[in-house]
Amino acid sequence: MPVENVMIPKYNTSQCVMVRQHNEDGIFYICGCVDEQECNDKLIFENHTNGYSMLQSKEIIPVAAISLLPPLLVAIVIIVTFYLCRTHRQRRRSKEWAQNQTQHHTLPESSRATGYEGISSVYVDNHSAVHSACASNIDYGTELLPIELDARVGKGQFAEVWRAKLKRASSSDQYETVAVKIFPCEEYASWRNESQIFWDANFKHVDILQFLAAEERHLGLQKEYWLITAYHSQGNLKDYLSRNILSWRDLQKIAGSIVNGVAHLHSDYTPCGHPKIPIAHRDIKSTNILMKSGQECVLCDFGIALRLDPSLTVEEFANSGQVGTARYMAPEVLESRVNLEDLESFKQMDVYSMALVLWEIASRCDVIGEVKSYELPFQAKIREQLCMEVMRDIVLHGRGRPEIPSNWLVHQGMHFFCDTITECWDHDPEARLTAHCVAERLNLIAQTDCDDILNNNSIDNETNKMGCPREESQNSNKDIQ
Repeated sequence: MPVENVMIPKYNTSQCVMVRQHNEDGIFYICGCVDEQECNDKLIFENHTNGYSMLQSKEIIPVAAISLLPPLLVAIVIIVTFYLCRTHRQRRRSKEWAQNQTQHHTLPESSRATGYEGISSVYVDNHSAVHSACASNIDYGTELLPIELDARVGKGQFAEVWRAKLKRASSSDQYETVAVKIFPCEEYASWRNESQIFWDANFKHVDILQFLAAEERHLGLQKEYWLITAYHSQGNLKDYLSRNILSWRDLQKIAGSIVNGVAHLHSDYTPCGHPKIPIAHRDIKSTNILMKSGQECVLCDFGIALRLDPSLTVEEFANSGQVGTARYMAPEVLESRVNLEDLESFKQMDVYSMALVLWEIASRCDVIGEVKSYELPFQAKIREQLCMEVMRDIVLHGRGRPEIPSNWLVHQGMHFFCDTITECWDHDPEARLTAHCVAERLNLIAQTDCDDILNNNSIDNETNKMGCPREESQNSNKDIQ
């Protein structure tokens, strides 16, 4: 059949080779093919002078793609550059968070290495714990602390702790012993979080480790972040309990200072009545409690502590992660079912951990009778390597708790103390006592004759006034008996 009134000269081929034709309208090209399916998908225009041919139709797509590749690469380079600049600027701003407080200074050489340079002091607190002989010649508003590291006394997951000498002057032999917590560069976030918490003036309390300064130091090409605090030579509570047996009075002092410190963290107000943001420690354990002189303690290590600011969203609390030490984790933490909409949930987790520490203290008190060797909570039940799965089996599924032997309950004061512990590690978070309630109970123990603690009805009346009623199950059991 003719096409445009012209018969196709070649159509018995596998390729559609265009042939030049003439008609009354002018010149046009035409082709035909029959050997292959869709053989006319490619139209071939032959150039008889040089033998080259040009492909049309679908081959335009790869040509167009190749043409668009250069501008696409340019766009990708621009986007990546913008992203890197933005993240670099954010990091720089975070590092300048504290630098705005003071100017840059230079610190004398340290015995730990050849020297620190380019150091910025973030914050310097009230140095009431530092001996006046050392403080008299130091202008804390304009100078860094002249510190010489002495010996490493501890190492944790995020930092290591050194005993150091706070010198009266760089050329003086007089010094005061302080503690320096050194974070490597990669643990900047933990250092910053702890510094910000220490920075709050309302955070100060007699039962919380005293903060002196936070500094950023350059050691050659390396960068370190320092927290400088008061030094306590007796070490942490775990080591102290492993070496010493406590009297009933010692137990009251140690437990009271711990509970008062936690109560201050959780409180909305300072002892003077000023509003403050409550803080959840989230890693209360015997190694994060330091012994002071006079059988009292201070809480330390706030690297993963959380400010319970009501303005924060549920998502921001959720992003804080499942943190803490598995041995001391509350059941709801092990199960990952913490109620993030209720800020009291974070306090309830602390109370559970605090109860385990109180049990450790009770286990080393001489009023319980025979005092066995010191053990960590659940140590008698865990013969294998401790991990999250093991703790879930014991605490969550088995609802296990450290054992309170019957001989502990012979002493009436210890009986009341153990009742308080069991109410603090209740499986139901909302059934637990608050830290403030526990503090009131310990004050009641200290003020009341031990012989009357369980038999005197006024004790129950007092606890009811404090909003800390004894467990109804215990009362019902007594009625049954």
